[in-house]
Amino acid sequence: MTHKQPTLDLSPKVSDEIRKTTCYMCACRCGINVHMKKDPLGDLKVAYIEGNRDHPVNQGVLCAKGSAGIMQHNAPSRLKSPMKRVGERGSGEFEEISWDEAYEIAASWLKPIRETNPEKLAFFTGRDQSQSFTSLWAQSFGTPNYAAHGGFCSVNMAAAGIYTMGGAFWEFGQPDWDHTKLFMLFGVAEDHDSNPIKMGIGKIKKRGARVIGVNPIRTGYNAVADDWVGITPGTDGLFILSMIHCLMKAGRMDLNYLAQYTDAAVLINGDDKSPEFGLKLRDENGKELVIDRTTGKLTPYDQKGVKPDLSATHRAKGITHRPVFHQMAEMYLDDQYAPETVAETCGISAERIRTIAAELARVAFDEAFELDHEWTDFRGETHKTMTGRPVSFHAMRGISAHANGFQTCRALHVLQIILGTVEVPGGFRFKPPYPKPATAHPKPHVGICPDQPLDGPHLGFVHGPEDLALKDDGTPARIDKAFTWENPMSVHGLMHMVISNAYAGDPYKIDTLFMYMANMSWNSSMNTTGVIEMLTDKDESGEYVIPRIIYSDAYSSEMVAYSDLILPDTTYLERHDCISLLDRPICEADAAADAIRWPVVEPDRNVKGFQSALCDLGAKLGLPAFVNDDGSQKYTDYADYIVNHERRPGVGPLAGWRMGENGLQNGRGGVNASQMENYIGNGGFFVEHIPDGANYYKPWNQAYQDWAVKMGIFDSQQPYLFTLYSEPMRKFQLAAEGHGERQPPEHLRERVKETMSPLPIWYETDQEGNEGFTVTALTQRPMAMYHSWGSQNAWLRQLHGRNPMYIPSKLMKAHALTDGDWAEITSPHGKITVPVMEMAALNDNTIWTWNAIGKRKGAWALDEEAPEATKGFLLNHLIHELMPPKGDGLRWANSDPITGQAAWFDLKVAIKKVDAPSDAVSLPSMKSIKSPVGKGPAELKWKVGQ
Repeated sequence: MTHKQPTLDLSPKVSDEIRKTTCYMCACRCGINVHMKKDPLGDLKVAYIEGNRDHPVNQGVLCAKGSAGIMQHNAPSRLKSPMKRVGERGSGEFEEISWDEAYEIAASWLKPIRETNPEKLAFFTGRDQSQSFTSLWAQSFGTPNYAAHGGFCSVNMAAAGIYTMGGAFWEFGQPDWDHTKLFMLFGVAEDHDSNPIKMGIGKIKKRGARVIGVNPIRTGYNAVADDWVGITPGTDGLFILSMIHCLMKAGRMDLNYLAQYTDAAVLINGDDKSPEFGLKLRDENGKELVIDRTTGKLTPYDQKGVKPDLSATHRAKGITHRPVFHQMAEMYLDDQYAPETVAETCGISAERIRTIAAELARVAFDEAFELDHEWTDFRGETHKTMTGRPVSFHAMRGISAHANGFQTCRALHVLQIILGTVEVPGGFRFKPPYPKPATAHPKPHVGICPDQPLDGPHLGFVHGPEDLALKDDGTPARIDKAFTWENPMSVHGLMHMVISNAYAGDPYKIDTLFMYMANMSWNSSMNTTGVIEMLTDKDESGEYVIPRIIYSDAYSSEMVAYSDLILPDTTYLERHDCISLLDRPICEADAAADAIRWPVVEPDRNVKGFQSALCDLGAKLGLPAFVNDDGSQKYTDYADYIVNHERRPGVGPLAGWRMGENGLQNGRGGVNASQMENYIGNGGFFVEHIPDGANYYKPWNQAYQDWAVKMGIFDSQQPYLFTLYSEPMRKFQLAAEGHGERQPPEHLRERVKETMSPLPIWYETDQEGNEGFTVTALTQRPMAMYHSWGSQNAWLRQLHGRNPMYIPSKLMKAHALTDGDWAEITSPHGKITVPVMEMAALNDNTIWTWNAIGKRKGAWALDEEAPEATKGFLLNHLIHELMPPKGDGLRWANSDPITGQAAWFDLKVAIKKVDAPSDAVSLPSMKSIKSPVGKGPAELKWKVGQ
């Protein structure tokens, strides 16, 4: 009898439809396929999410966060309707209202402000990805008080990179994964750029490349590194400068690269009696001058055939001008940067510092290679090949979030540059629209006039004291004190100082605080308890010190309870978004790219995408950018804006499928009414590859510059030199030395002189008030979470439902601690009582925990006994936005003195073993707040499909 084989369907239908959009579970912006199934009523519901293999960012790879997006979309904590507060702030007592009433309330608060004094509105956004749009709204309103979250995240990295070389890490650039042989990471946790880095590390390790991780904590990328350097927190800059010392002393530098593509040969005024001492020598057109090695003559750096001389000096009018390279040699060959001098401070042996520096040089120079790509530089010289130096770097918040972080980040960029590894094969490569030098960016604007737009963009790059955001009387023009003598180069603003300054009335009082996606009453603030008090405190008349707070979020976060008017946002699967070349794009080093989100499902609640709400509110207020000439609403919603807005002629939020004379084209072009449909049909993204021969040496490559103009990145070619020597910083020093009309206040004069060195330096952060607190305490986000959103996700909670304090073996023994014991961790500002766990792969004098796991009872629709609310905790309770008082009556921000970057990682603590609290709940434990959405079910489940 013949056996009959069963008929098997080897490719069963797994969904009824696939809708492709962009993930928002972190800032990677990966492409996703959202599988939809019909429910019993025939409506399509989200069934599961996978990576889009065609997408340029992730090529189908999707992490745990991305897959868990279905739980984010269905989270019980989602807000359901606009709400107005009816109880006291912090009570969670709200009344649901209509959108019309919400707009009426908002307009009744905002319209009088705009008509009388627009600075009384402070509008700040969190980790949104629509800053070109929200800044336009704020600019049209007329307030100078706008910024996003960069000031408390990684502004040091971004600002240092742009001021030095026209871009930085993260969305500005990436390693040349195809050619690099040595990859070195500094201060990188796993929440930023996670899929591309994981894919890249996998690619380079497969072919035998070496990875060096520099981080006090060995997790994630550092755990798979071939070498881990458990550095003392805050000393990365000293370590880097010591390696520069070793390289310069050994003569292991790319001298041709330095001469041709950087300001190393640019001449500097050497007369210490001159009011221009330390400034660059320029011609009548403002171009930097060098000595041509061939002719021996003084000439602008960009002339055809010029070979800049790194050693020649020039004397004119009794003043000797020396090249930047001379200044570098004098500074970095000094024994203060010798490995033996810095080893103890950095926690790295002198031998190891020398070994790593030598390995960087060996790979960069001894394993150099050539690519047969002909290219022409900005001086008109044609090169037959491109020289590859296969060493690349990546760094993020770990070196940025210190009060010396700006100079540390600059030092890292200088290290890359002297090795000749930036924008060459095998090295670090920029992603369009970068490289873009600081001079190509706007300057900050604060010119206000009642009932009128601001006189220009809020944020930008200052180039001297004349660009500071000061009023006529010298006081700060912005509520966060950005672009003042306290932090002159604060290109992302200081969001972490807004509530504190508004509460103190320093520099002035505000009327309305308007925020989006910024959980400032919990994990996004330093000094959590203090901020809560500021939000709830009342004056003598019984009115709140900060009179009105408008907030938009998709979820019932802690900040919701402290707001007066709630504008409920959608989940990322229910909204339109634009990941734009005007903002934070998804480009690769070889291509320009942008993307959209679109509503793969419609909301089942009375919610609206925040950007669409701003279109409505902008029209109601009559903001010029949001109304037509007849006063009617210009954009019906954010999708309408994305398609029809033009930032300048032919350049809009999206670069793909624009209308040209002969049909659709990319880059520049007119409005295409079907553009959104074109993106959806292409999987939600657009890519335009850089032509062969134009994809390296971008700042100096004529072919790239021409392509960038065609794409609308520039309006004309913008070649420039990398800036080893920051002239804007020298101008601030000159002012502090007594030159110029704008002078710093006396209490800041010495600080400006000491910290704003035009060549990168390292300095110890302010330790005043830290006596007896000798251990550094850090936080970082886990790979499975990005925003505080993640720890209310039903799947991700199972990975990180609680967080211990990780303590190195040495300190565990010193305090007689074992796993599961409890410790009281104190700082000059506060204390927490938490469970501890031993970790061997940790700097000997550093403790750390995961960020944003702890939750306030009653928030996020979690049960009051949820582990996040009982066993989870925040380190934020130990951190303050201000330094301990110095007895001078001044408020000193706990920030980088150059950029205002929040110095999260300068926290010093003491450890004491204690008994566990009787209820085994981490301390402090705050009283529960009422949830406006109720409490989620014990089990989160639903049926998808028939």
